[in-house]
Amino acid sequence: MSHLDKQKIVDSVPQKGFFGHPKGLFTLFFTEFWERFSYYGMRAILVFYMYYEVSKGGLGLPENTALAIMSIYGSLVYMSGIIGGWLADRLFGTSKAVFYGGVLIMLGHIVLAIPGSVPMFFVSMVLIVLGTGLLKPNVSSVVGDLYSETDNRRDAGFSIFYMGINLGGFLSPFIVGTVGTEVDFHLGFALAAIGMFIGLITFLLTRSKNLGLAGQFPSNPLNDAEKKRTGLLFSIAAIIIALFVGTGLYYGYLTFDVFVGIIGILGFLIPTVYFVVMYRSPKTTPTEKSRVLAYIPLFIASVMFWAIQEQGSTILANYADKRTQLSFAGIELSPAWFQSMNPLFIIMLAPVFAWLWVKLGARQPSIPKKFSIGLLFAGLSFLVMLFPAYLSGGSGLVNPLWLVLSYFIVVLGELCLSPVGLSATTKLAPAAFSAQTMSLWFLSNAAGQAINAQVVQYYSIENEIMYFGIIGGSAIALGILLYLFTPFIRKFMQGVD
Repeated sequence: MSHLDKQKIVDSVPQKGFFGHPKGLFTLFFTEFWERFSYYGMRAILVFYMYYEVSKGGLGLPENTALAIMSIYGSLVYMSGIIGGWLADRLFGTSKAVFYGGVLIMLGHIVLAIPGSVPMFFVSMVLIVLGTGLLKPNVSSVVGDLYSETDNRRDAGFSIFYMGINLGGFLSPFIVGTVGTEVDFHLGFALAAIGMFIGLITFLLTRSKNLGLAGQFPSNPLNDAEKKRTGLLFSIAAIIIALFVGTGLYYGYLTFDVFVGIIGILGFLIPTVYFVVMYRSPKTTPTEKSRVLAYIPLFIASVMFWAIQEQGSTILANYADKRTQLSFAGIELSPAWFQSMNPLFIIMLAPVFAWLWVKLGARQPSIPKKFSIGLLFAGLSFLVMLFPAYLSGGSGLVNPLWLVLSYFIVVLGELCLSPVGLSATTKLAPAAFSAQTMSLWFLSNAAGQAINAQVVQYYSIENEIMYFGIIGGSAIALGILLYLFTPFIRKFMQGVD
């Protein structure tokens, strides 16, 4: 897509109409609000559904296995974004990808809402993984299409969009989480399906008027010869994967631990391949090649950040269920409610950060410095958990405010890194790989959770001080290193800041 083409898309979008931002931001804000309502509502009860006893409506899986599956699932959700980005870039555009993804997500939640078995659980996971891979990276890519490259509203626009994501994430644990844990897990999953349905209706009714040409066409469409070759390659790959899985299951080679290891390898192998492909592509200009190199340390920092942040739905969720006083100030707390802490603080603080970046203007920290600050806060959010572990002597229930404090600190880091990372991705992406680069950004989350699938199995009450200390300290060390290398990284960003 040329610069002129991008400008034509921007010109086709009503540029005022949603808090001083393009009108299309309304459509994307509420589409993603309902998608996140369904996703985070499901996620708030999913780990409990897996390890609660069958007599309590759960699947009765071992606790450590449930935590690892949760991380694998999260990794695959974001890993599938690379497929969704490719399909949008090469076949049908980001707008259709968003719609198709929403349909698959809704179907996945419907399957979860039907009382079934472990096989049905995995069927639902496949649908949600594929659907999120289509929707998640592409809806963010469409947000980038609403603004010109020089529009100083871009970072603020992504912060507002990010607030919509977290508004859905805040409400759903209270609604879906409470119904799921207190009434019936499957009824909670049904509410998640209804949320995605509302999001689809919102998108269909407003996209033609608000989005203009944004997301309507693939940025790097396949020609006829490429379509035939790609179809053949996909067919061969599907056969090979089917044979590998079938043979592995039949002979017992494909164990759970082996699968976790494969996901861990893919979490880093896939982004490495994509960096090489983008850098070596003849469609990538010299300036874009330089920006791709600058993107690599930002990607690594993001992996470390998400490895900590995503443990809010695994280790900290389990901590809320097993280690936290759930009777507080005369209120009986649900462990699912703690999943609302992260989006609650983002809702409160996202407007503040959006205002801050606009207020600072040219004086605001550069993108690498924002990332380094985000890593420092992520590390601190784990180090603060050393105190309740020490004070309780590694046993007994702890005050829930410690968990609240940990979620609050990591949100400070998230607002320095995540919306800024979305914006930076749209700026640094080669034009021919726009949606795929957004998928690459979400692969940093996939890689972080692939690491977690290995790491969370080593967590226990007995070693929680070492667990939180090592991971938190590593994030702080990487944040300091990134800060020191900021001048070097900025040289490769070629005018993007």
